[in-house]
Amino acid sequence: MRAGLAVGDSHQQTGLSPWLSCLGRHTIGTNPNPSMRLKALASALSTAGTTTLTALTLSLAVQAQTTTKALFEALPVDQARFVVVSVPIGSTGTKAQLQIYEQIDPKRRPCFQITPGKPATVAPLLVTFDFTGICRRYIDSQGYSARVGSEDLGSTYRFVVRKTPTDTLLFAAPAGGASTKSEMLVARADGTGGAHDFLELKFEPGWRIMRRAFGGRALGHVYLYRDSWPAATPAVAPAITPPAA
Repeated sequence: MRAGLAVGDSHQQTGLSPWLSCLGRHTIGTNPNPSMRLKALASALSTAGTTTLTALTLSLAVQAQTTTKALFEALPVDQARFVVVSVPIGSTGTKAQLQIYEQIDPKRRPCFQITPGKPATVAPLLVTFDFTGICRRYIDSQGYSARVGSEDLGSTYRFVVRKTPTDTLLFAAPAGGASTKSEMLVARADGTGGAHDFLELKFEPGWRIMRRAFGGRALGHVYLYRDSWPAATPAVAPAITPPAA
């Protein structure tokens, strides 16, 4: 009798009554052995708790994905005020990284200068003066990320600049190398340039710059953006191998 009361008190207090009823009352309430009834209860609670935890985890995962899609907005910008740049790393000219420069106030001194060519080179003039309020420089994932439509890819994609024997290419690549998504070719320089050249990267069709916003308020973060997922990116020539030391 006490065991029966304990069962009733337990699931009423823990809110697990629906779970226990699904397990079948004969499993817990009608066993003549109190010890066996308590063991059955423990097993039932363990099963119910595991099921509840699994359901909660899935719910939170869905909410997180929805939040990622809906939390930030993408606002249009004047494309002419931006330049996407391949910046050399080291002295060999075989490695580079992505940087983006923005001219905030076009009426003041220029933040960069582009020399046409294949490839076009960029002079980062903003490094020669205090560019506060005049220019912005986005140098890493804190300042830029990839976005496709409503999908914010900042945590799942990273930007990689690859040098081939004939070109300099910007890819959005799955972070960590484990993803069902493929790489996306975002921009190219139409050449390799010199070892110390800053090269203008020109967008592939469909790509453009957008600004991240929250609640309609523009933030200091930009997207390399396209409306929909592109077709699979074709294979490219191998990257340049650094010369032996």
